[in-house]
Amino acid sequence: MLTIVIIAVIVIVAVALLVVGRGRIRDGGGRGLRHRFGPEYDRAVADHDGDTKAAERELGERVKQHGSLTEQPLSPEARAQYTTQWAGVQEQFVDSPHKAVTEAEALLAHLAKDRGFPGEQFEEQFAALSVHHAAHVRGYRSMHTAARGQSGTEEMREAMVEARSLFEALVTEQRADPDQDSPQTPDDRGHAPWALNRRHAKGSST
Repeated sequence: MLTIVIIAVIVIVAVALLVVGRGRIRDGGGRGLRHRFGPEYDRAVADHDGDTKAAERELGERVKQHGSLTEQPLSPEARAQYTTQWAGVQEQFVDSPHKAVTEAEALLAHLAKDRGFPGEQFEEQFAALSVHHAAHVRGYRSMHTAARGQSGTEEMREAMVEARSLFEALVTEQRADPDQDSPQTPDDRGHAPWALNRRHAKGSST
C-alpha cells in the first residue's frame, strides 16, 4: 500500500513539473522572441491585430527558416564599391528623392544577397534579415514602400536615414547581435562616413 502511495505521489509531482516546465518554455519563447526582434515583434503583433500567439508563430517560423543562415564575407573591393555607390545614391536624393530611394533599395537588396540572404523576393529577404539584424530592418521596409511611390519627400528621407544603419551593418560585416538596439557609429575604418539631414530634402517638394 505504501509503495502505491509513493508511486502515485511521484507521478503527480512529475506531471506538475511537466506542466510548469511547458509554461516556462512558452513564456520564455515569447520573451525570447520579443527580445530578439524588438520593434519588429511589436509590428508583427500589430499586423496580426494584436494576436500575440499568431505573431510569435510567424516570428518563430522566421527563426526556424533563417536562423542557421551564415553571412558571407565581402571582399575589400566589394565593400569599397558598395560604399561608393551608396554615397552616390545619397547625393542624388537632393535632385531626385524617389529615384534615389529606388536605387538605394536595389543596392541594399543586392548587398544583402551578396552577404548570403535570399534575394528573389523582398518579403523572404526581409524575413531573413529581421532574424539576424532586427535592430536595423525598419528602414528597409520603409524604403521598399517609398520606392513604390507611396511616400512623400520627408518620409523618403527618413527611410534613407533608417535604411543606412542596415547598409552599414552589412557592408562593414558587423556581427549580427539580437541584443543590439542601435547601429554602431560610423568611423574612418571602412564605415560609411555620411549623413543625410533635412536640408537635403529641400531640393525637391515631391
